[in-house]
Amino acid sequence: MLLAATALPFLWQLLTSFKPEADLLRLPPFLPERWSIENYATVLVHPGLSLALLNSTGICLIATLLALGVGALAAYPLARLPLRGRGLWLAGILGASLLPVIALVSPLYLGIRLLGLRDTWLALIVPYLALSLPLTVWLLTAFLREVPREVEEAARLDGCSRFGILWRILLPLAAPGLFSTGVIVFVFNWNEFLLALTFTATDASRTVPVALALFPGIHEIPWGDLAAASIVVSLPPLALILGFHRWVIRGLTLGVLGRR
Repeated sequence: MLLAATALPFLWQLLTSFKPEADLLRLPPFLPERWSIENYATVLVHPGLSLALLNSTGICLIATLLALGVGALAAYPLARLPLRGRGLWLAGILGASLLPVIALVSPLYLGIRLLGLRDTWLALIVPYLALSLPLTVWLLTAFLREVPREVEEAARLDGCSRFGILWRILLPLAAPGLFSTGVIVFVFNWNEFLLALTFTATDASRTVPVALALFPGIHEIPWGDLAAASIVVSLPPLALILGFHRWVIRGLTLGVLGRR
């Protein structure tokens, strides 16, 4: 049931994207009587969507890498050092991730406008980094905790610094968790809509969710073009998940087991 609920909307969009305009509102048949790539031809030459794909890729990639770097530095003491109140710190981090984004839009907008960052990549990179850090720290803490302490103690006896232990030993050993966290954060940022709509004004910085919402339609909604566009913008995160699915599953499994 869960697979059907997830796959059916995607399948509907996929079939709709291959239907010519005359067959879009004709049911039955469910399958296109005549398969057409006209919608994809229209979408792929649309400059706004191509630029939105570039913007989303760059913004999400930078925000994800920064989140992994900062999150690893924050997760290391929570996972490996004798820190007092570790449970309270983790609870506070988890609680921060539960704040509704709508409550943060106004203060973030005022700050971004004051700094002159509106309609730039930084206007989205900084909020995406802040919003994804709680989840990143929470997951990486669980992954780093699973590395045997004997490995760290041996490295310290060899004179390795704490940063060297984190960079050269812990992160490579926790690579599945690092990859799974990165994929989750990237997809989360890729699908974000509210902040992207509020903090961007032109095609120069709009991301794919906003570009889809503003896809042109003069007298009617171009359902075929929208379906094709939604399939195109779904390919990068889908390829990322499929390409690293073993790492993601392994990492999430380690994270769940590590919390028991």
